[in-house]
Amino acid sequence: MNYKMLQTWRWFGPSDPVTLQDIKQTGATGIVTALHQVPHGEIWTKEEIKKRKSIVEKEGLKWSVVESITVHEDIKTRSGNYKKYIEKYKTSIRNVAASGIPVITYNFMPVNDWTRTSLDHKMQDGSLALYFNWIDLAVFDLFILKRKSAASSYSRDILKKAEERFKNYSKKELEDLAGVVMFGIPGEKKITTSDMLKKLELYDDINAGALRDNLCGFQKEISTVAEECGVVLAIHPDDPPFPILGLPRIVSSMDDFDYFLNKVNNKANGVCFCTGSLGASAGNDLTEMAKRIGEKIHFVHLRNVTKDKEGNFFEADHLGGDNDMYSIVKEITAIQQKTKKSIPFRPDHGHQMLDDLNKKTNPGYSAIGRLRGLAEIRGLEMGILGSK
Repeated sequence: MNYKMLQTWRWFGPSDPVTLQDIKQTGATGIVTALHQVPHGEIWTKEEIKKRKSIVEKEGLKWSVVESITVHEDIKTRSGNYKKYIEKYKTSIRNVAASGIPVITYNFMPVNDWTRTSLDHKMQDGSLALYFNWIDLAVFDLFILKRKSAASSYSRDILKKAEERFKNYSKKELEDLAGVVMFGIPGEKKITTSDMLKKLELYDDINAGALRDNLCGFQKEISTVAEECGVVLAIHPDDPPFPILGLPRIVSSMDDFDYFLNKVNNKANGVCFCTGSLGASAGNDLTEMAKRIGEKIHFVHLRNVTKDKEGNFFEADHLGGDNDMYSIVKEITAIQQKTKKSIPFRPDHGHQMLDDLNKKTNPGYSAIGRLRGLAEIRGLEMGILGSK
């Protein structure tokens, strides 16, 4: 028997422009979703989980992965009411497990879940992609956010170019840039520059080593509960995988994974292997990383990026870009045959293209671009398995 990846699709709930009926037509059978309406740190009740699950199952689909139960900033900084929030997190894990959902994704990124500087970067074929540019980030940091000591985070060349770009940007362009950098997760409350500055200040005395310790302390507590309940945890890598806005990054490289997987050597403690996030770092060999992490990969995000020599990147076609998707999928396939288990994956992000260019969509999560990615990866997997 050949074990194939479980094909899933991220859905942001009833307000998502891509409906469950649409998702059924893609061929995906699993849904990846979360209770985005629940404030960070509060308990996911069995009632709310059941309500969302019933909506999914009514359409003949299955809630396969939780993405994500957000980790409160008090837990990340190990300050304030962090003990209370850890207990609430444990309760949410128990409630998810009792509802029969086997995989829980989360991240430990300080302040921002992910960061881009453009949500509509125009590609040569006319489609739109997500984009990260260091100069634009510096414009935001220096002249919009006005973070203390921001200048120390950038090279002289970036600082000079950022100042020039700031002078040429209109008021609307600056407002749009701020909105993009602070966009966050669809369906969740938006933050202001004042909110962001306050959150950033919480990390003034927290370096990468301290944040690593905070992560491991958290993982030790929740992985024990997860193992008792029969569910697995999958930490998502930092996106992008390098320090930004003065914040440390601790889930960005093989060294990082080695550290916390060895420190918290628990069956439930594992990884969401996101090829887009990890692939934005020139130092990561994704095929080798997949091989070394192995059975600790509990969930997979497949997307691609193209980087330039300055470290800027745009999200490329799923089978294009800098990441060798063939080798990555081949390694994931080998892991599944070894463990005799299917790993859930989703086509992560996609270009806004064709008819979706005329629709309002969640950035990166329009239907057609992801459908293209799903079809390509599905065919790639079939080709790999067929060669055996």
